[in-house]
Amino acid sequence: MLDIIYYHGSITGVIHACMSKTRVHRLGDLQLKIMKLLWERREATVAEVHQSVALERELAYTTVATMLRKMEARNLVAHREEGRSFVYRAAVRSDAVTRGMADHLIERLFEGSLADMVSHLLTHREVTREELSKLEKLIAERKEKL
Repeated sequence: MLDIIYYHGSITGVIHACMSKTRVHRLGDLQLKIMKLLWERREATVAEVHQSVALERELAYTTVATMLRKMEARNLVAHREEGRSFVYRAAVRSDAVTRGMADHLIERLFEGSLADMVSHLLTHREVTREELSKLEKLIAERKEKL
């Protein structure tokens, strides 16, 4: 069974294994930025997270600290103490987030139809021959598995 949990202002899905159920959490833009940083660095202090996200948008240090605490309450991140600092790490894998985001997009915009999504992308985006070849290869590999 798939549980989808909606959080205020969230747009990105995260699939989370919880006992025998799979849960989907939603991530907003800031949360996703934080997760990407933690996946890349493996772990970071609040100050390091703040410094990184402040490059793109002006946020108070306390805003970042609060967001990390909220994300920890949702089991998205975890922390350890190092002196007086909290060092955070991701508690969910990036592929779980990618899967959740993709599933959410397909369900919301294309009523669950992967074919409709691919058709839309091929019609409305620039596609190179290399990308088309890669897609053809992926489709052929998937057909072999069926």
